Amino acid sequence: MHVQRNEVLPDLRKDPQYLAKNHMEVVNSSGHTVDALTPAVLQQIDSGKLAIRQQPGDGNALGLVKFVFPSGEGIYLHGTSETNLFTSYRRDFSHGCIRLEHPTALAAWVLRNYPQWTPDSVESAMVGNQSIHVKLGNPVPVFILYNTAMVEENGDVHFFDDIYGQDAALEQALAAFHP
Repeated sequence: MHVQRNEVLPDLRKDPQYLAKNHMEVVNSSGHTVDALTPAVLQQIDSGKLAIRQQPGDGNALGLVKFVFPSGEGIYLHGTSETNLFTSYRRDFSHGCIRLEHPTALAAWVLRNYPQWTPDSVESAMVGNQSIHVKLGNPVPVFILYNTAMVEENGDVHFFDDIYGQDAALEQALAAFHP
């Protein structure tokens, strides 16, 4: 919703062809496409009653696969159309979700117990022009850790920028702790 309201909608208001140029469409809560781009439709996008989604394909910012799992923060794992970002020192170019460097390998691993999902069928499904939703019979546990400090086995300590601003709360909690 944040990306839709603060990034896509302003560009759409400047350029009515923005959606077509970026392979996007407006959809209602049932997933049906809304064709007319009227001021009322723009207002409904702004209020969150309608959504903008990017169509599947090579140019999709989420890459060719998205892994959805229960998350109170709306976080998911996804591929990317900008694989060059993996060579950057700074890797926080997402809107809070997690880009995967090898999404095809993860998809094959997640689906390894489903005989119909061979590595070839996984790859074939990912390059198709239709979205395919696969619900797992047995969930895969997902643990996301956010660390701004790390100690290697050899004792070397590394500190990282606190890009999400979580360290202040931790510092307060540690300062309040008295053994």
